[in-house]
This record gives sequence, C-alpha cells and structure tokens, in this order.
Amino acid sequence: MSAPVITLIGGPTTLIEANGFRLITDPTFDAPGEYKLPHVTLKKLTGPARTADQVGEVDAILLSHDQHADNFDRSGKAYAMAAPHLFTTHAGAQRLGTPAEGLAPWQSMKINNPDWGDIANNRNSGAARPAGIEPLSGDVIGFMVSFSDGTPPLYVT
Repeated sequence: MSAPVITLIGGPTTLIEANGFRLITDPTFDAPGEYKLPHVTLKKLTGPARTADQVGEVDAILLSHDQHADNFDRSGKAYAMAAPHLFTTHAGAQRLGTPAEGLAPWQSMKINNPDWGDIANNRNSGAARPAGIEPLSGDVIGFMVSFSDGTPPLYVT
C-alpha cells in the first residue's frame, strides 16, 4: 500500500484516501453562518476548502458525533446520508437512521471489501472529555481503520 493521502477540507472534515478507499471525517460543508443550540450559538466563520461535489463520492463517513453543527452541519448531513457507510455512536445511529451504523466502545465492524480490514471505535464514549459533560457534548467516538494487507492502522479521533 502507498502512504495515505490526507486532505483537510475544513474544521473537523478530512478526506482520507488509502488503499483505494476514500473516507470523510465529520462532514461539514455549509457556508459560514450561525447554528443556535439550546445552550450556545455556534458561529462558523469560513466555508470548506472543497464543496461536497468537489470531494465526490466516498466509501464511508466517520462521524465522531451528530449533535453539533460544528461536526455535522446541514450540508454535511445530506452528504453523509447518501454515503454507502456512515459509522458513528449507537445513539447517533438511532437518531439518524439508515445508513448510519452505530459502534459501541471498542467494537469493530468489517466493511465488505477484501482490501480492507476493520473500522473500529478505538475509544470509549467518555474519552478526551471531562466526566459529566455528556449531557452537553453527547457521546463521542474515535476510529481505527485497519487494512487486510498488514499496513499499519490509521487512528482517526
């Protein structure tokens, strides 16, 4: 396998191209604007470096959490819901419906392709956040992408 190509789209959104596959993390494709939440207003100051159309089709979406527009805005949601695979938390998968697939802490899931190994939740839902913040932040996960050819895994958090 050649080295992965990682392209920052903007904010949390990254295109990962590896082993013939394309992944997007936390898709955000909206233009600048505000997102009002019950406890705060998020303000996006710049748009993405590439539009969803410019990125094109991907094999899977890796969504750390679906509750906040800074990680999953309106255009990003529309893009993700059209992807063949959308991996996120169990709670996020229940909120989003098909094609979202929820991963429990440390669970792995194989994409049906001979060149890939597993997509796994590489941390528990409380990782990287202070205890007790879940009511505001919601569950959050990271991912480990492994390959069947023995190439070192990619950690996406």
